[in-house]
Amino acid sequence: MSFARTHCLALVGVRGHVVEVEADLGGAGENSVTLVGLPDAALREARDRIRAALVNSGERWPTGTVVVSLSPASLPKSGSLFDLAIAGALLAAMGDVPLDRLTDTVLIGELGLDGRARPVRGVLPAVVAAAEQGFKRFVVAPGNLAEAGLVPDVDVVGVTDLADLCRWMRGGEPACPVPETTGPEPSGHGPDLADVLGQPVARRAVEIAAAGGHNFLMLGSPGTGKSLLAERLPTVLPRLGPTESLEATAIHSVAGTLPPDAPLISLPPFAAPHHTSTRASIIGGGSGHVAPGCASKAHHGVLFVDEAPQFGRGVLDSLREPLERGEVVLARAASTVTFPARFQLVMAANPCPCARPGPLCTCPAGERRRYFSRISGPLLDRIDLKVELQPVTRAELLADRSFAEPSEVVADRVRAARDRAGERLAGTPWRTNAAVPGTRLRREFPVEPEALRVLGRAMDLGQISARGVDRALRVAWTLADLAGRDRPGEEEAAYAFALWSGRAW
Repeated sequence: MSFARTHCLALVGVRGHVVEVEADLGGAGENSVTLVGLPDAALREARDRIRAALVNSGERWPTGTVVVSLSPASLPKSGSLFDLAIAGALLAAMGDVPLDRLTDTVLIGELGLDGRARPVRGVLPAVVAAAEQGFKRFVVAPGNLAEAGLVPDVDVVGVTDLADLCRWMRGGEPACPVPETTGPEPSGHGPDLADVLGQPVARRAVEIAAAGGHNFLMLGSPGTGKSLLAERLPTVLPRLGPTESLEATAIHSVAGTLPPDAPLISLPPFAAPHHTSTRASIIGGGSGHVAPGCASKAHHGVLFVDEAPQFGRGVLDSLREPLERGEVVLARAASTVTFPARFQLVMAANPCPCARPGPLCTCPAGERRRYFSRISGPLLDRIDLKVELQPVTRAELLADRSFAEPSEVVADRVRAARDRAGERLAGTPWRTNAAVPGTRLRREFPVEPEALRVLGRAMDLGQISARGVDRALRVAWTLADLAGRDRPGEEEAAYAFALWSGRAW
Protein backbone atom coordinates (compact mmCIF):
# COMPACT_ATOMS: atom_id res chain seq x y z
CA MET A 1 0.00 0.00 0.00
CA SER A 2 1.41 3.43 -0.93
CA PHE A 3 -1.36 5.70 0.41
CA ALA A 4 -2.79 6.27 3.91
CA ARG A 5 -4.89 8.83 5.72
CA THR A 6 -4.93 9.94 9.36
CA HIS A 7 -6.54 12.89 11.12
CA CYS A 8 -5.31 15.80 13.21
CA LEU A 9 -6.60 19.24 14.24
CA ALA A 10 -5.70 22.82 13.32
CA LEU A 11 -6.48 25.62 15.76
CA VAL A 12 -7.83 29.03 14.77
CA GLY A 13 -8.21 30.97 17.99
CA VAL A 14 -9.86 28.53 20.37
CA ARG A 15 -11.75 26.64 17.67
CA GLY A 16 -10.44 23.36 16.36
CA HIS A 17 -10.80 22.25 12.73
CA VAL A 18 -10.34 18.63 11.66
CA VAL A 19 -7.48 18.19 9.18
CA GLU A 20 -6.98 15.14 6.96
CA VAL A 21 -3.34 14.08 6.82
CA GLU A 22 -2.68 12.09 3.62
CA ALA A 23 0.61 10.40 2.77
CA ASP A 24 1.39 9.18 -0.75
CA LEU A 25 4.55 7.24 -1.63
CA GLY A 26 5.23 7.86 -5.31
CA GLY A 27 7.67 5.01 -5.80
CA ALA A 28 11.11 5.13 -7.43
CA GLY A 29 12.83 8.43 -8.05
CA GLU A 30 14.84 11.02 -6.24
CA ASN A 31 14.31 10.88 -2.48
CA SER A 32 12.18 13.88 -1.52
CA VAL A 33 9.43 14.82 0.92
CA THR A 34 6.93 17.52 -0.02
CA LEU A 35 4.56 18.97 2.57
CA VAL A 36 1.55 20.81 1.11
CA GLY A 37 -1.51 22.51 2.61
CA LEU A 38 -0.40 25.93 3.98
CA PRO A 39 2.09 24.72 6.61
CA ASP A 40 4.05 27.29 8.61
CA ALA A 41 7.79 27.13 9.33
CA ALA A 42 7.41 24.94 12.44
CA LEU A 43 5.23 22.50 10.52
CA ARG A 44 7.63 22.35 7.55
CA GLU A 45 10.35 21.33 10.01
CA ALA A 46 8.25 18.24 10.84
CA ARG A 47 9.99 16.36 7.98
CA ASP A 48 13.32 16.41 9.81
CA ARG A 49 11.82 15.68 13.23
CA ILE A 50 9.78 12.73 11.98
CA ARG A 51 12.66 11.27 9.94
CA ALA A 52 14.93 11.24 13.01
CA ALA A 53 12.12 9.91 15.25
CA LEU A 54 11.35 7.00 12.89
CA VAL A 55 14.98 5.98 12.48
CA ASN A 56 15.77 6.28 16.20
CA SER A 57 12.67 4.20 17.02
CA GLY A 58 13.80 1.33 14.80
CA GLU A 59 11.31 2.04 11.99
CA ARG A 60 11.91 2.67 8.26
CA TRP A 61 11.96 6.01 6.49
CA PRO A 62 10.26 5.88 3.06
CA THR A 63 12.37 6.20 -0.06
CA GLY A 64 11.49 7.87 -3.34
CA THR A 65 9.02 10.70 -3.78
CA VAL A 66 6.83 11.31 -0.72
CA VAL A 67 3.95 13.79 -0.65
CA VAL A 68 2.16 14.68 2.60
CA SER A 69 -1.02 16.70 2.15
CA LEU A 70 -2.88 18.56 4.89
CA SER A 71 -6.42 19.40 3.89
CA PRO A 72 -8.42 21.55 3.68
CA ALA A 73 -5.55 23.38 1.98
CA SER A 74 -7.16 26.79 2.53
CA LEU A 75 -6.88 26.50 6.32
CA PRO A 76 -3.62 27.90 7.78
CA LYS A 77 -1.79 25.32 9.87
CA SER A 78 0.87 25.99 12.45
CA GLY A 79 2.84 24.30 15.18
CA SER A 80 4.18 20.83 15.78
CA LEU A 81 0.96 19.09 16.83
CA PHE A 82 0.78 17.31 13.42
CA ASP A 83 3.90 15.16 14.03
CA LEU A 84 2.12 12.07 15.35
CA ALA A 85 -0.50 12.15 12.58
CA ILE A 86 2.12 12.52 9.82
CA ALA A 87 4.25 9.72 11.29
CA GLY A 88 1.21 7.45 11.53
CA ALA A 89 0.23 8.18 7.92
CA LEU A 90 3.76 7.43 6.65
CA LEU A 91 3.98 4.15 8.59
CA ALA A 92 0.58 3.04 7.31
CA ALA A 93 1.42 4.04 3.71
CA MET A 94 4.58 1.89 3.86
CA GLY A 95 2.48 -1.02 5.17
CA ASP A 96 4.46 -1.22 8.42
CA VAL A 97 1.33 -0.80 10.57
CA PRO A 98 -2.31 -1.72 9.87
CA LEU A 99 -4.91 0.96 9.25
CA ASP A 100 -7.55 -0.60 11.52
CA ARG A 101 -6.92 1.55 14.58
CA LEU A 102 -6.35 4.73 12.58
CA THR A 103 -9.92 4.80 11.27
CA ASP A 104 -11.89 7.60 12.99
CA THR A 105 -8.88 8.31 15.22
CA VAL A 106 -7.27 11.71 15.74
CA LEU A 107 -3.55 11.86 16.53
CA ILE A 108 -2.22 14.99 18.27
CA GLY A 109 1.33 15.51 19.47
CA GLU A 110 4.90 16.56 18.77
CA LEU A 111 7.78 14.13 18.27
CA GLY A 112 11.28 14.56 19.62
CA LEU A 113 14.28 13.42 17.60
CA ASP A 114 14.54 10.35 19.83
CA GLY A 115 10.88 9.48 19.20
CA ARG A 116 9.45 10.78 22.46
CA ALA A 117 5.89 12.14 22.31
CA ARG A 118 5.70 15.67 23.63
CA PRO A 119 2.62 17.63 24.75
CA VAL A 120 1.30 20.54 22.70
CA ARG A 121 -1.00 23.49 23.33
CA GLY A 122 -4.69 23.57 22.53
CA VAL A 123 -5.53 19.88 22.99
CA LEU A 124 -8.82 20.53 24.82
CA PRO A 125 -10.48 22.72 22.13
CA ALA A 126 -9.09 20.38 19.48
CA VAL A 127 -10.66 17.30 21.09
CA VAL A 128 -13.95 19.14 21.64
CA ALA A 129 -14.13 20.14 17.95
CA ALA A 130 -13.30 16.64 16.71
CA ALA A 131 -15.79 15.03 19.10
CA GLU A 132 -18.51 17.33 17.73
CA GLN A 133 -17.72 15.94 14.26
CA GLY A 134 -18.08 12.34 15.39
CA PHE A 135 -14.51 11.30 16.28
CA LYS A 136 -14.40 9.17 19.41
CA ARG A 137 -10.75 8.15 19.78
CA PHE A 138 -7.73 10.37 20.35
CA VAL A 139 -4.03 9.61 20.64
CA VAL A 140 -2.03 12.19 22.61
CA ALA A 141 1.23 12.56 24.53
CA PRO A 142 1.28 11.74 28.28
CA GLY A 143 1.37 15.45 29.16
CA ASN A 144 -1.98 16.00 27.41
CA LEU A 145 -3.79 12.93 28.74
CA ALA A 146 -5.59 14.63 31.63
CA GLU A 147 -6.60 17.59 29.48
CA ALA A 148 -8.00 15.42 26.67
CA GLY A 149 -9.81 13.29 29.24
CA LEU A 150 -11.95 16.27 30.26
CA VAL A 151 -14.14 15.75 27.19
CA PRO A 152 -16.94 13.26 27.94
CA ASP A 153 -17.71 10.14 25.91
CA VAL A 154 -14.36 9.86 24.12
CA ASP A 155 -11.58 7.26 24.29
CA VAL A 156 -8.17 8.79 24.99
CA VAL A 157 -4.97 6.84 24.31
CA GLY A 158 -1.64 8.05 25.67
CA VAL A 159 1.62 7.10 23.96
CA THR A 160 5.02 7.81 25.48
CA ASP A 161 6.95 7.65 22.21
CA LEU A 162 6.76 6.59 18.57
CA ALA A 163 7.53 2.97 19.47
CA ASP A 164 4.56 3.01 21.84
CA LEU A 165 2.36 4.39 19.03
CA CYS A 166 3.52 1.61 16.67
CA ARG A 167 2.84 -1.01 19.33
CA TRP A 168 -0.69 0.34 19.83
CA MET A 169 -1.40 0.51 16.06
CA ARG A 170 -0.27 -3.13 15.76
CA GLY A 171 -2.81 -4.21 18.37
CA GLY A 172 -0.94 -3.77 21.64
CA GLU A 173 -1.88 -1.78 24.69
CA PRO A 174 -0.60 1.76 25.34
CA ALA A 175 1.90 2.34 28.11
CA CYS A 176 0.11 5.35 29.65
CA PRO A 177 -3.04 5.02 31.77
CA VAL A 178 -5.47 7.94 31.67
CA PRO A 179 -5.01 9.93 34.93
CA GLU A 180 -7.70 11.48 37.08
CA THR A 181 -8.85 14.83 35.69
CA THR A 182 -10.57 16.43 38.67
CA GLY A 183 -7.44 18.00 40.14
CA PRO A 184 -6.91 19.00 43.77
CA GLU A 185 -9.53 21.04 45.57
CA PRO A 186 -8.55 24.50 46.80
CA SER A 187 -6.77 24.24 50.13
CA GLY A 188 -8.76 27.01 51.83
CA HIS A 189 -5.59 28.95 52.72
CA GLY A 190 -5.74 31.37 49.81
CA PRO A 191 -6.76 35.04 49.75
CA ASP A 192 -9.71 35.99 51.96
CA LEU A 193 -11.70 39.19 52.42
CA ALA A 194 -11.01 38.92 56.13
CA ASP A 195 -7.41 39.93 55.35
CA VAL A 196 -8.50 43.45 54.34
CA LEU A 197 -8.16 46.09 57.05
CA GLY A 198 -11.09 48.50 57.32
CA GLN A 199 -12.53 49.83 54.03
CA PRO A 200 -16.21 48.93 54.68
CA VAL A 201 -17.45 50.82 51.60
CA ALA A 202 -14.93 49.15 49.30
CA ARG A 203 -15.66 45.72 50.79
CA ARG A 204 -19.35 46.34 50.15
CA ALA A 205 -18.52 47.38 46.57
CA VAL A 206 -16.68 44.08 46.03
CA GLU A 207 -19.79 42.21 47.18
CA ILE A 208 -22.06 44.27 44.90
CA ALA A 209 -19.71 43.81 41.95
CA ALA A 210 -19.66 40.05 42.49
CA ALA A 211 -23.44 39.80 42.86
CA GLY A 212 -24.26 41.81 39.73
CA GLY A 213 -21.22 41.29 37.51
CA HIS A 214 -20.36 45.00 37.64
CA ASN A 215 -17.08 46.65 36.62
CA PHE A 216 -15.60 48.97 39.23
CA LEU A 217 -12.84 51.48 39.87
CA MET A 218 -10.95 52.03 43.12
CA LEU A 219 -9.07 55.24 43.94
CA GLY A 220 -6.70 55.38 46.87
CA SER A 221 -3.19 56.01 48.07
CA PRO A 222 -0.66 53.16 48.20
CA GLY A 223 -1.30 50.79 51.09
CA THR A 224 -5.05 51.34 51.34
CA GLY A 225 -5.86 47.83 50.08
CA LYS A 226 -6.78 48.27 46.41
CA SER A 227 -4.82 45.24 45.20
CA LEU A 228 -5.93 43.14 48.18
CA LEU A 229 -9.58 43.79 47.39
CA ALA A 230 -9.20 43.08 43.68
CA GLU A 231 -7.40 39.80 44.33
CA ARG A 232 -10.21 38.72 46.65
CA LEU A 233 -13.07 39.39 44.24
CA PRO A 234 -12.73 35.88 42.69
CA THR A 235 -13.07 34.34 46.16
CA VAL A 236 -16.66 35.60 46.48
CA LEU A 237 -17.71 34.82 42.89
CA PRO A 238 -19.65 31.59 42.23
CA ARG A 239 -17.67 28.60 40.97
CA LEU A 240 -17.74 28.08 37.23
CA GLY A 241 -20.35 25.78 35.74
CA PRO A 242 -19.38 22.86 33.46
CA THR A 243 -19.64 24.88 30.24
CA GLU A 244 -17.83 27.88 31.71
CA SER A 245 -15.06 25.63 33.05
CA LEU A 246 -14.44 24.08 29.64
CA GLU A 247 -14.42 27.50 27.94
CA ALA A 248 -11.91 28.95 30.42
CA THR A 249 -9.79 25.81 30.31
CA ALA A 250 -9.74 25.83 26.49
CA ILE A 251 -8.35 29.38 26.45
CA HIS A 252 -5.59 28.54 28.91
CA SER A 253 -4.88 25.36 26.95
CA VAL A 254 -4.23 27.42 23.81
CA ALA A 255 -2.17 29.92 25.82
CA GLY A 256 -0.12 27.14 27.43
CA THR A 257 -0.94 28.30 30.97
CA LEU A 258 -2.90 25.32 32.30
CA PRO A 259 -1.64 24.17 35.72
CA PRO A 260 -0.26 20.63 35.31
CA ASP A 261 -1.82 19.32 38.53
CA ALA A 262 -5.35 20.62 37.81
CA PRO A 263 -6.19 20.76 34.09
CA LEU A 264 -9.82 21.82 34.67
CA ILE A 265 -10.29 25.45 35.72
CA SER A 266 -13.27 25.47 38.09
CA LEU A 267 -12.70 28.80 39.88
CA PRO A 268 -13.05 32.22 38.21
CA PRO A 269 -9.65 33.07 36.69
CA PHE A 270 -7.77 36.22 37.68
CA ALA A 271 -5.43 38.16 35.38
CA ALA A 272 -3.41 41.21 36.40
CA PRO A 273 -1.25 42.62 33.58
CA HIS A 274 1.64 44.97 34.35
CA HIS A 275 1.25 48.62 33.39
CA THR A 276 4.00 48.21 30.77
CA SER A 277 1.94 45.57 28.92
CA THR A 278 1.39 46.05 25.21
CA ARG A 279 -1.94 46.02 23.39
CA ALA A 280 -1.18 42.55 22.00
CA SER A 281 -0.49 41.13 25.45
CA ILE A 282 -3.81 42.50 26.72
CA ILE A 283 -6.23 41.56 23.93
CA GLY A 284 -4.12 38.96 22.11
CA GLY A 285 -2.14 38.83 18.91
CA GLY A 286 1.33 37.99 17.70
CA SER A 287 2.96 37.27 14.37
CA GLY A 288 2.30 33.82 12.95
CA HIS A 289 0.62 32.02 15.84
CA VAL A 290 -2.06 34.30 17.32
CA ALA A 291 -2.20 33.85 21.10
CA PRO A 292 -4.92 34.95 23.55
CA GLY A 293 -4.19 37.95 25.76
CA CYS A 294 -4.95 38.74 29.39
CA ALA A 295 -8.51 39.79 28.53
CA SER A 296 -9.25 36.29 27.23
CA LYS A 297 -7.33 34.57 30.03
CA ALA A 298 -9.73 36.35 32.41
CA HIS A 299 -12.79 34.94 30.58
CA HIS A 300 -15.52 34.21 33.18
CA GLY A 301 -13.26 35.81 35.78
CA VAL A 302 -11.61 39.09 36.75
CA LEU A 303 -9.23 41.36 34.84
CA PHE A 304 -7.41 43.64 37.28
CA VAL A 305 -5.82 46.77 35.81
CA ASP A 306 -3.66 48.20 38.59
CA GLU A 307 -2.12 51.67 38.25
CA ALA A 308 -4.57 52.26 35.38
CA PRO A 309 -3.37 55.78 34.43
CA GLN A 310 0.13 54.40 33.83
CA PHE A 311 -1.13 52.14 31.03
CA GLY A 312 -1.01 53.47 27.50
CA ARG A 313 -4.31 55.10 26.58
CA GLY A 314 -4.59 52.94 23.46
CA VAL A 315 -4.02 49.83 25.57
CA LEU A 316 -6.85 50.75 27.95
CA ASP A 317 -9.21 51.70 25.12
CA SER A 318 -8.63 48.30 23.50
CA LEU A 319 -10.68 46.87 26.38
CA ARG A 320 -13.82 48.64 25.19
CA GLU A 321 -14.62 46.04 22.51
CA PRO A 322 -14.45 42.98 24.79
CA LEU A 323 -16.40 44.84 27.50
CA GLU A 324 -19.23 45.43 25.03
CA ARG A 325 -19.12 42.23 22.96
CA GLY A 326 -17.60 39.68 25.34
CA GLU A 327 -15.01 38.68 22.75
CA VAL A 328 -11.88 39.88 20.96
CA VAL A 329 -11.76 39.81 17.15
CA LEU A 330 -8.28 39.95 15.60
CA ALA A 331 -8.08 40.35 11.83
CA ARG A 332 -5.08 38.92 10.02
CA ALA A 333 -4.25 38.69 6.32
CA ALA A 334 -4.95 34.95 6.18
CA SER A 335 -7.79 34.68 8.69
CA THR A 336 -9.82 36.33 11.43
CA VAL A 337 -9.34 34.98 14.93
CA THR A 338 -11.93 35.32 17.71
CA PHE A 339 -11.16 34.79 21.40
CA PRO A 340 -13.86 34.82 24.11
CA ALA A 341 -13.30 37.63 26.63
CA ARG A 342 -16.25 38.09 28.99
CA PHE A 343 -14.73 39.33 32.23
CA GLN A 344 -15.29 41.74 35.10
CA LEU A 345 -12.99 44.74 34.88
CA VAL A 346 -11.49 46.09 38.10
CA MET A 347 -9.32 49.19 37.80
CA ALA A 348 -7.23 50.80 40.52
CA ALA A 349 -5.47 54.15 40.54
CA ASN A 350 -3.68 56.50 42.88
CA PRO A 351 -5.50 59.80 43.49
CA CYS A 352 -2.70 61.76 41.79
CA PRO A 353 0.79 61.28 40.30
CA CYS A 354 2.56 61.80 43.65
CA ALA A 355 0.19 59.28 45.33
CA ARG A 356 0.30 61.15 48.66
CA PRO A 357 -2.97 61.30 50.60
CA GLY A 358 -4.98 64.49 51.14
CA PRO A 359 -3.04 67.46 52.51
CA LEU A 360 0.33 65.87 51.69
CA CYS A 361 -0.37 66.00 47.94
CA THR A 362 1.79 68.48 46.03
CA CYS A 363 0.29 67.94 42.55
CA PRO A 364 -1.19 70.98 40.75
CA ALA A 365 -4.80 70.64 39.62
CA GLY A 366 -3.78 70.58 35.96
CA GLU A 367 -1.38 67.72 36.55
CA ARG A 368 -4.09 65.72 38.31
CA ARG A 369 -6.44 66.28 35.35
CA ARG A 370 -3.79 65.14 32.88
CA TYR A 371 -3.11 62.09 35.03
CA PHE A 372 -6.74 60.93 34.96
CA SER A 373 -7.30 61.93 31.34
CA ARG A 374 -5.28 58.83 30.40
CA ILE A 375 -8.43 56.87 31.26
CA SER A 376 -10.82 57.82 28.46
CA GLY A 377 -14.41 58.86 29.02
CA PRO A 378 -15.85 55.97 26.96
CA LEU A 379 -13.99 53.49 29.17
CA LEU A 380 -15.15 55.22 32.37
CA ASP A 381 -18.71 55.08 31.00
CA ARG A 382 -18.46 51.30 31.25
CA ILE A 383 -17.66 51.42 34.98
CA ASP A 384 -20.67 50.90 37.28
CA LEU A 385 -19.00 51.39 40.67
CA LYS A 386 -16.44 54.01 41.70
CA VAL A 387 -15.04 53.92 45.23
CA GLU A 388 -12.35 55.96 46.99
CA LEU A 389 -10.38 54.14 49.67
CA GLN A 390 -9.32 56.13 52.73
CA PRO A 391 -6.04 55.52 54.61
CA VAL A 392 -6.31 52.79 57.23
CA THR A 393 -6.71 54.19 60.74
CA ARG A 394 -4.73 53.13 63.79
CA ALA A 395 -7.83 51.51 65.31
CA GLU A 396 -8.45 49.46 62.15
CA LEU A 397 -4.81 48.39 62.04
CA LEU A 398 -4.90 47.10 65.64
CA ALA A 399 -8.43 45.64 65.51
CA ASP A 400 -9.07 41.98 66.26
CA ARG A 401 -9.17 40.28 62.82
CA SER A 402 -11.04 37.22 64.13
CA PHE A 403 -14.30 39.17 63.78
CA ALA A 404 -13.67 40.19 60.16
CA GLU A 405 -16.21 38.79 57.69
CA PRO A 406 -14.57 36.05 55.58
CA SER A 407 -15.04 35.47 51.87
CA GLU A 408 -17.14 32.37 52.52
CA VAL A 409 -19.88 34.38 54.25
CA VAL A 410 -19.91 37.05 51.54
CA ALA A 411 -19.94 34.38 48.82
CA ASP A 412 -23.13 32.91 50.30
CA ARG A 413 -24.90 36.27 49.99
CA VAL A 414 -23.56 36.71 46.46
CA ARG A 415 -24.83 33.26 45.50
CA ALA A 416 -28.30 34.01 46.89
CA ALA A 417 -28.44 37.35 45.04
CA ARG A 418 -27.40 35.72 41.77
CA ASP A 419 -30.10 33.09 42.26
CA ARG A 420 -32.73 35.84 42.59
CA ALA A 421 -31.41 37.59 39.50
CA GLY A 422 -31.35 34.27 37.64
CA GLU A 423 -35.04 33.68 38.39
CA ARG A 424 -35.93 37.16 37.15
CA LEU A 425 -33.78 36.83 34.00
CA ALA A 426 -34.92 33.29 33.18
CA GLY A 427 -35.77 32.99 29.51
CA THR A 428 -33.44 35.86 28.54
CA PRO A 429 -29.87 35.63 27.21
CA TRP A 430 -28.51 37.46 30.29
CA ARG A 431 -27.36 36.00 33.57
CA THR A 432 -26.32 39.08 35.57
CA ASN A 433 -27.80 42.53 36.09
CA ALA A 434 -24.78 44.23 34.54
CA ALA A 435 -25.39 42.47 31.22
CA VAL A 436 -29.00 43.62 30.68
CA PRO A 437 -29.27 46.34 27.95
CA GLY A 438 -30.67 49.66 29.12
CA THR A 439 -33.75 49.64 26.88
CA ARG A 440 -34.78 46.16 28.01
CA LEU A 441 -33.97 47.04 31.62
CA ARG A 442 -36.39 49.99 31.65
CA ARG A 443 -39.11 48.27 29.62
CA GLU A 444 -39.20 44.79 31.14
CA PHE A 445 -37.96 45.33 34.70
CA PRO A 446 -39.70 48.40 36.20
CA VAL A 447 -38.50 49.79 39.53
CA GLU A 448 -40.42 51.61 42.27
CA PRO A 449 -41.53 55.17 41.34
CA GLU A 450 -39.46 56.56 44.24
CA ALA A 451 -36.31 55.07 42.68
CA LEU A 452 -37.00 56.81 39.38
CA ARG A 453 -37.58 60.13 41.17
CA VAL A 454 -34.15 59.92 42.83
CA LEU A 455 -32.37 59.37 39.52
CA GLY A 456 -34.61 61.90 37.76
CA ARG A 457 -33.60 64.65 40.20
CA ALA A 458 -29.92 63.82 39.65
CA MET A 459 -30.47 63.96 35.89
CA ASP A 460 -32.21 67.35 36.14
CA LEU A 461 -29.21 68.69 38.05
CA GLY A 462 -26.82 67.42 35.38
CA GLN A 463 -25.23 64.96 37.81
CA ILE A 464 -25.91 61.88 35.70
CA SER A 465 -26.40 61.11 32.01
CA ALA A 466 -29.00 58.85 30.39
CA ARG A 467 -26.39 56.11 30.08
CA GLY A 468 -25.46 56.67 33.72
CA VAL A 469 -29.10 56.18 34.73
CA ASP A 470 -29.09 52.76 33.09
CA ARG A 471 -25.92 51.81 34.94
CA ALA A 472 -27.30 53.06 38.25
CA LEU A 473 -30.49 51.06 37.67
CA ARG A 474 -28.46 47.89 37.13
CA VAL A 475 -26.64 48.49 40.41
CA ALA A 476 -29.97 49.22 42.13
CA TRP A 477 -31.31 45.85 41.00
CA THR A 478 -28.22 44.16 42.43
CA LEU A 479 -28.73 45.96 45.75
CA ALA A 480 -32.34 44.78 45.77
CA ASP A 481 -31.25 41.20 45.07
CA LEU A 482 -28.76 41.34 47.96
CA ALA A 483 -31.48 42.72 50.25
CA GLY A 484 -34.03 40.11 49.14
CA ARG A 485 -36.46 42.71 47.78
CA ASP A 486 -38.69 42.31 44.75
CA ARG A 487 -37.84 45.70 43.21
CA PRO A 488 -35.40 48.53 43.89
CA GLY A 489 -36.76 51.45 45.87
CA GLU A 490 -35.55 54.89 46.89
CA GLU A 491 -32.80 53.56 49.16
CA GLU A 492 -31.31 51.28 46.50
CA ALA A 493 -31.46 53.99 43.82
CA ALA A 494 -29.78 56.58 46.05
CA TYR A 495 -26.94 54.24 47.01
CA ALA A 496 -26.56 53.05 43.40
CA PHE A 497 -26.21 56.69 42.28
CA ALA A 498 -23.62 57.31 45.01
CA LEU A 499 -21.61 54.29 43.89
CA TRP A 500 -21.84 55.21 40.21
CA SER A 501 -20.81 58.83 40.83
CA GLY A 502 -18.04 57.98 43.29
CA ARG A 503 -19.76 59.68 46.24
CA ALA A 504 -20.27 56.61 48.41
CA TRP A 505 -17.38 57.22 50.82
